[in-house]
Amino acid sequence: MTVTLVTGAAGRLGRSVVNVLADRGHRVVAVDRVTDPNSPAEQRILDLSDRDATAALVAEVRPDTIVHLAAIAVPFSAPDHETYAVNTGLLFSVLDAALATGTARVLVASSPTVLGYGAPGGWAPQYLPLDEEHPRAPWNGYAQSKAAVEDLVAMAARQHGDRITVGAFRPCYVVAPEEWRGAPTQQGHTIRERLDDPALSVVALFNYVDARDAGAFVASWAAAPSSATNGLTFFVGAGDSLVREPVAEALARLVPSTAPHIAALAPTDPVFTSARAAELIGWRPERSWRTELVDTDVPTTDAAEEAHR
Repeated sequence: MTVTLVTGAAGRLGRSVVNVLADRGHRVVAVDRVTDPNSPAEQRILDLSDRDATAALVAEVRPDTIVHLAAIAVPFSAPDHETYAVNTGLLFSVLDAALATGTARVLVASSPTVLGYGAPGGWAPQYLPLDEEHPRAPWNGYAQSKAAVEDLVAMAARQHGDRITVGAFRPCYVVAPEEWRGAPTQQGHTIRERLDDPALSVVALFNYVDARDAGAFVASWAAAPSSATNGLTFFVGAGDSLVREPVAEALARLVPSTAPHIAALAPTDPVFTSARAAELIGWRPERSWRTELVDTDVPTTDAAEEAHR
């Protein structure tokens, strides 16, 4: 049986990752500073900033894979210097423990914010849709910490690639299952409110992903050949954009700097492409707001394309 240790397991993403892995036959050890009463996993309370305790736990569990989600997860929820120090420090603790124990794989959560959209001084993409090769331009401590996380993953692959497979993924705006039924999202408003007011969703360039689909990506990554994943970063997002009107029109209206590149986007396309994940490990999202949002009037693709024309 595959043993997988998930950090940050009680969070909105962690809960779904744990559930998907457990459903697929993993023995999951869930680590967080709080417990989840509905978790199918063996749960441990631990502050990963305690390097010795982290090393001891990993040595005890001896996981085949570590999925590292624990972090200060919201920009500006702590001072920038603290966010950077915590997020990079936690990863160092996890990587060191994994290497010492002989863990085969470590997957780390990054963020699309590393690209720099929303910067106070302005931001413009070099092309659309956005992929993993697009230049990064982090402008706050959270995004900079995630860029550093990706660099640490690449460093570990270069330094220890003969011993361990490491990777990073950029989950888009995570929507937990209960949020399709009206529970508040991370920003406090609902998914329906994000659709009713595109200004709420454009701050993320309309990106999102169902947490269960992100969990399926994690499972697919853990099962993929090392040669296809080691040291790489993956976007993980839904197959469309979180906006009712044609996405190109919404972008041009709300983020004018994107206008030179919007012709590349069909009406319901995502602004962030997950093509690398599909090509290299066979993962594709299965859910969208059009299939999951409860009691909503959803325009058909044909109608959206007609409106675009």
